[in-house]
Amino acid sequence: MQLYRDDGIVLRTQKLGEADRIITILGRTSGRIRAVAKGVRRTKSRFGARLEPFTHVDLMLHAGRSLDVITQAEVIRPYGEPLTGDYPRYTAGVAMLETAERFTPVEKEPALRQLLLLIGGLRALTGAEHAPGLVLDAFLLRSLAVAGYAPALQECARCGAPGSASGGAQAEGDSARGGRRLPAFAVASGGMVCATCRPPGAASPAAPTVALMLDLLRGDWDGADRSERRHRVECSGLVAAYLQWHLEHSIRSLRHVERI
Repeated sequence: MQLYRDDGIVLRTQKLGEADRIITILGRTSGRIRAVAKGVRRTKSRFGARLEPFTHVDLMLHAGRSLDVITQAEVIRPYGEPLTGDYPRYTAGVAMLETAERFTPVEKEPALRQLLLLIGGLRALTGAEHAPGLVLDAFLLRSLAVAGYAPALQECARCGAPGSASGGAQAEGDSARGGRRLPAFAVASGGMVCATCRPPGAASPAAPTVALMLDLLRGDWDGADRSERRHRVECSGLVAAYLQWHLEHSIRSLRHVERI
């Protein structure tokens, strides 16, 4: 069997037989991998604890016909340890792992940008500098962007008419340049839409909510950290709906995330 090496984040584990586990990893060069870790459920296993979700691991693997086999595992960074005692951060992290798996549906297809986003998101969660909900929504928006589904926030998603992502002086400046306030967010249309293109049932987010989404997509943490709670809650609802529409699948762990 061919031996190869990779590093990545453990996304999920599941039992196999009496003592083995199937480990799902998002690898740096190999993309999403499903591999067997033999004997890891035994108390004397030499690397069972190294293959838990959230762990960044360096692996040696044998390529198999259906599942590869992990022969060696060394921990690079255990992101799970600081998260397990903090429920809001832990649930946000679980949602990030599930989303990363959903965005890599094909096994062994390289997905380096998705892995780097995940590592950055886990690092931000464990650093505790930003609210976990903001970190999660930033990760979700950027994952959508990497996949080619970034929501339109500064122009109409249907006709392309320029618009404003915020209120106040910035909105007035946009109007002077030919832009205008986009009044609605339509999930199926791809983001903000103008009054002419607005479909029935579209949401009407507050201007600061749209500005927050733009800050999270751009990585402007100064602006995001100053946002108000009500705008964060509204932003999270829009991001979750938009994500699950484009994935065509619900993210089950999102229901456990505390939207505070």
